Amino acid sequence: MGMRESDLRAMIEAALPDAEVTITDLAGDNDHYAAHIVSETFRGLSRVAQHKAVYAALGGRMGGELHALQLTTAIPS
Repeated sequence: MGMRESDLRAMIEAALPDAEVTITDLAGDNDHYAAHIVSETFRGLSRVAQHKAVYAALGGRMGGELHALQLTTAIPS
């Protein structure tokens, strides 16, 4: 079924309101995305904890509606 890019972005921005989110549909199928997320929320968190925060924002849709997410996280410079 897949997930629309706008829905993916909205879920991340709802959980991380200060985030700058860039999303790319990697295969044109609404199922394989790359996301680059910059948020102050990530400051002091390990990379694993940052990624877990993003996955939590997706509310269990990873592996279901969303098959693959290439994730890059960063803190503002």
